[in-house]
Amino acid sequence: MRSVEQRCVPGSRVDPRVAGLRSAVARLRRQLAAHPAEFRDRAVAEDELAALADLAAGDRPDVPGLRRSLLLVAGAIGSVSALRPGVRELREAVDLFGRPPRG
Repeated sequence: MRSVEQRCVPGSRVDPRVAGLRSAVARLRRQLAAHPAEFRDRAVAEDELAALADLAAGDRPDVPGLRRSLLLVAGAIGSVSALRPGVRELREAVDLFGRPPRG
């Protein structure tokens, strides 16, 4: 099995990691919009997903910004079990840009 990082898209200039990130953000935004229950931090999750979409719009996303928004989304949505798979997919997409530095 090849990772997104290793896939080549013929005729495409978009980094496959960026394409995967865009897809994960869009999917989680749709899932959140369709989720019927209100919860306290829903607005935070929506705002940070919008920020992630903006970061993913460029060819070279700001990795610390991605990680910051991911943490905020995970914290805001973490208790909503129906959205956990989408949050996991988003985390995996962000992880393709490299692990955060330890320190």
